[in-house]
Amino acid sequence: MTRRELLIARSVVYAILTSLPNGKPARKSSILAKAFRLFRLFWLSFRLLRPDLFRALRGVWQIKEDDYRASFGAESTDNYNSTSNRKKRRENKKRDVLRPIGDMGYSGSTFFRTSDGAYLVKSVPRRFEHDFFKNELLLPYAEHMQQNPASLLVRITDLLEKTHKSLGGLLGLAPGHHIVMENILYGLDCASQNGPEQKWESWDLKPTSFFYPERDVAGGVLASEATKSKLPDKFDGKMKLTKARAAQFREMLEKDTRLLANHNAVDYSLFFVRISAADVSDSGSQPPLGTSQEMEESISPTPPSLSPPNPPTWRTGILSSDGREVYRAAILDFFWAKHTLHAKVMTSLVRGYNLIDEQGPMSITVESDEYRERFLKMCMESIEIEE
Repeated sequence: MTRRELLIARSVVYAILTSLPNGKPARKSSILAKAFRLFRLFWLSFRLLRPDLFRALRGVWQIKEDDYRASFGAESTDNYNSTSNRKKRRENKKRDVLRPIGDMGYSGSTFFRTSDGAYLVKSVPRRFEHDFFKNELLLPYAEHMQQNPASLLVRITDLLEKTHKSLGGLLGLAPGHHIVMENILYGLDCASQNGPEQKWESWDLKPTSFFYPERDVAGGVLASEATKSKLPDKFDGKMKLTKARAAQFREMLEKDTRLLANHNAVDYSLFFVRISAADVSDSGSQPPLGTSQEMEESISPTPPSLSPPNPPTWRTGILSSDGREVYRAAILDFFWAKHTLHAKVMTSLVRGYNLIDEQGPMSITVESDEYRERFLKMCMESIEIEE
């Protein structure tokens, strides 16, 4: 872990465990300290945004506060604002409960994972994205998630922003906003320890019919393989679902994407996980997988601390119609809005390029309804219905 990653991780954990009920830091910095850290590259202090709202959402999702805090290094009965627990806070700081995953995608976001694998912490460094989420989408998102417990939108459990300006922030070296979200790859570490015969596969899926300059300009020869590897994945297989399960999947997709389209969001993706049934049956306390309806209703690859084990969901695992695979899915990265200035500039640039070489819109420049239509088509074409 680099020093930059270390400081970001510890600042995030400290904010989650010590923030006051209003989300502000437990300790106020002196004027001298504020002036000093202005010239530090990586000195960060975060506060929780709308902690009341996210606490209510965690309640809707039946995430126990003690379990949630424990994922970030807290003991379930600790009061982290008390003097008697300073020693434990120092021990947690040394233990580094957040582990870096690395830079992923074109946005420059950095990812951390809690040591128990239950949650991901993702930076949202681009201002037009985090401003859109916290100022326009957050309240509709929260209302939608409360009304639709089975939503495929990823569960965001906290939002953090920096409390002060610094040289690192001004230079873009220290991201000022982070989200905490559930990790639908939860359990992969345990499966990996049991040998290579256990198979977990994942794809980050977007419609591939859009114009991608890295792939489509000059046949892709101008882009490096490392750059092209960040393009959306292509899922060549099929999800084997019953007719009823496929109908439920489509219904939830339509509700979720309608919310996003109504707020001009585009470029979101479906993160899809496929697990061999043997992996789940060998995961310890989980019962063996079967093909009967009664057995299906007891399947939950995710421990109960994150969600009730029944009924199965796309977060915890849906059994395939032939009983051989388990699927998980979540909609991610819904922070790009068509009406922001950055998006308008990108749209103008692509339109200008299309005057020379007609390639059509990119996933970030297309209208939200068209993106939704192609996204739904992609998702449903990946399904094979079996009675």
